[in-house]
Parts: sequence; structure tokens; C-alpha cells
Amino acid sequence: MSKSQAYIDANQQKFLDELFELLRIPSVSTDSTKKGEIQKAANFLLDQLKSLNLNKVELFETPGNPIVYGEHCPHADKPTVLIYGHYDVQPSDPDDLWDTPAFEPTIKDGNIYARGASDDKGQAYTHVKALESFVQSGEEIPVNVKIILEGEEEIGSPNLVPFINQHKDMLTCDMVLISDTAMFGKDQPSITYGLRGLAYMEVEVVGPNRDLHSGVYGGAVENPLNVLCEMIAKMKDEDGVIQIPGFYDKVIPLTDADREASAALPFDEEAYKKSLDIDDVHGEKGYTTLERASARPTLDVNGIWGGYTGEGAKTVLPSKANAKISMRLVPDQDPKEIAKLFTEYFHAIAPDTVKVKVTEHHGGHASITNLDFYGLKAAAKAFEDVFEKDVLFSREGGSIPIVADFKKILGVESILMGFGLTSDAIHSPNEKFSIQDFHRGIKTSARFFELLPDFVEK
Repeated sequence: MSKSQAYIDANQQKFLDELFELLRIPSVSTDSTKKGEIQKAANFLLDQLKSLNLNKVELFETPGNPIVYGEHCPHADKPTVLIYGHYDVQPSDPDDLWDTPAFEPTIKDGNIYARGASDDKGQAYTHVKALESFVQSGEEIPVNVKIILEGEEEIGSPNLVPFINQHKDMLTCDMVLISDTAMFGKDQPSITYGLRGLAYMEVEVVGPNRDLHSGVYGGAVENPLNVLCEMIAKMKDEDGVIQIPGFYDKVIPLTDADREASAALPFDEEAYKKSLDIDDVHGEKGYTTLERASARPTLDVNGIWGGYTGEGAKTVLPSKANAKISMRLVPDQDPKEIAKLFTEYFHAIAPDTVKVKVTEHHGGHASITNLDFYGLKAAAKAFEDVFEKDVLFSREGGSIPIVADFKKILGVESILMGFGLTSDAIHSPNEKFSIQDFHRGIKTSARFFELLPDFVEK
């Protein structure tokens, strides 16, 4: 066992105590009254990085919340890893659904219960402690490292991309390391190598200039709610194929390696259906449930409203109807292009009896890491060394837009080294993070830094 690994084993309680200190800070980025708490969390992490004797540690102010930055790059012949994480968290409400206070970390059944335990304070902190294990044990950090810890991820990182663009030279690296995802299952290490993108739209269908009596006008004047439902029905066919012209033009087909990696995952479809209380699954024909949920594009109605929805009956013909529709995207779909295609199609299928309006909200590109990337191979070996089990590779259906931004701006791959679980209840009451996986995460991160130089492509 290396000195750094021994240091990690000997300091488990110290690391846990420090994490608890960070978790007690209610750094909620969506709440403007928590500005002081955001600053407190940033200063806590700034002090942590300063204690590591890095070449450079700095707090960068932005128009929003500060970015904590550090770097240590003494090796001319070693790869450079940029670590990314975030210290802001979601609001805790509804607080009455928490079994214990959201910002008072509590240990129960081997888990840490607190807001931010898994997303992302606990996971991001593993890398800070991994770096400490080298410094405090007298070992040289085996690679060049840079680290960004931001405070606006939960509100869409509005100032991060401008920061990266402005400091592109400072952030030059060979790869980005992120721990903000989940393993496929407890004691089953896995690496997420693909994330879907997003195009989020809102639509409005307008008919008459006011709500009408359905008895007086029904049958003579178009009902916008009926029209909206009919238009939505035209978005997909019975096989789940999206009907927007050009929608699939830039979709990169799944490779044999993609499908083999998905098939290797220990997925129980019957258990999946049972957990959701459904009789059957549904989706695009020709693909498995896992492929549909992680590696194929989708179109879903997220909300629909119009007319009378109060108690009792009101015979009204509504003047307008609205819906919010999201599309999960895959490489190489462009969210702006997809939004344009959606808008054109929605207008094209609208009857002359109504007027329609389409609003584009937000979006992001999909990302995928090459399974042959040497950094991914080093990460897999690090997981296997610590967990003593073969690592699996999976794609996730959700989106982390900054991954695609790192690729676009810095031209590098990202390694999604998640230590959480899908059952960690992130963004929900009773968020948790396994103490064992917090500890194993630190060891895996340190082991990754140890192994990476040997995996560099010659």
C-alpha cells in the first residue's frame, strides 16, 4: 500500500468531520438571501486548497457566485487533470419531509444524510482529500492538477462558460475529472461515458379571443386544447419514432461497443417495472429499455394546461392551451438546430383555426467519451483496484451541459467518476451519501492519479 493510501485509511474520521463542516453551510444558489452562505462555502474550500501548498490558489469573483481555483503543475512530462465540482446545493424544502435537519449531517445505516451530501459536496470533496493524501504523506502529486469549484451549477452555471473562455490558457489540460454522477449499483463501480443533451420548449395554441360557453360555441369554434393534444399526438408514431423532419439527421448510431457495454449492465427489467408500478415499458422500437433511457433521443410532454381545472364542472371552451415539451438529445444533435426544427414542425401541423407560439427555453449538447481514451482506462483500473470488482460502463439519460462545453472550449474529454447511487435522493428530501463510498471515492481518486502516467498514450 502506498503512503497516500495509508494516509487515507488513517484519516477517515478527520475527512468525515471536515465534510460535515462543509455540509452544514446552506449554500443554496437559488436563494438570494443565502449569498453569505455561498461565500462561506467558497472560503472553506479556498482554505482547504491553500493548505495543500499548491502552486496557485485563487478565488475568482464573477457577476454571480465565486469560483474557487487551484493548480499544481510541476511536471513537464506528465498529464494535466482539471478537476471540476460545485459547492452550491438545491433548496432543502419541503423541510417537513426530511427525517433529520437538511443542514445538520446525520449518520444512519452507514449513510450521511444532508443536503449536498451526494450532489455535489461529498463527491467533489473526495478529490480535495485525495490531493491532501499525497501532500501530507510526503509523496509528490503524481500528475499536474488544476481544480475548479463553482457555486452556480444548480442554477445552470451562467458564469462558468464565460470564465472558461476568459481563462482558456490557464485551464489548458489533458482531461477533465468530474464526480457528479452515480454508479450503476451498490458495490458495482461504473463509469458514465455518455450524457444526453437537452432542448426545452414551451408552446401556446390560441383560438378565440376569450373563453367561450361550450354549449353555445362547441362544434362551431375550434378548441385549442383539442388542437394541442392532436398536434402533440403527431410528434411521435406508434413505434415511438419522433416525426419532426430532420430530427434524426445528425444522430450518431449506437456502435457495437455501445450496445455491448449496455448489455453488460446488470439490469432487471421486471424489477424496473415493479419499482415503477407499471405493467410494461414503452419506447422506440428496436432498442432495449436501457438504450432508450440513456442513448437515444426522446420527446416528452413535461406539462400541459388550459381551460378549467378547478373543483366541480364549468362548461368552458378555453381560448388557449399550453404545454412544455423537452427533447433529450444525443451526439451529434445540436440543441439550437433541434429547437428550430421543432418550431417549424409545430407551425406546419397547426390548423388555420388557431394561432401558435413557440418559445425556446434552454438546452445543452450531449457528450460522449471515447471508450478507448487512456484516461478512461486509468479510471477503470483505479475503480477495480479499490472496489476489487470489474468496472462497468454506462450512458446516462440526464444532462450535464458543462461536459460538452469543456469539450468545445478546451478540446478535451471528461471522465465522469461518480461515487453516488441513483437512490441517493439528490434534489429530494433525505439526500444521502454512503460513508463507505465517500472513503472509497477518495482512495479511487488518489489511485487514479497514481496510475494515470502509466496509461498515457505513447
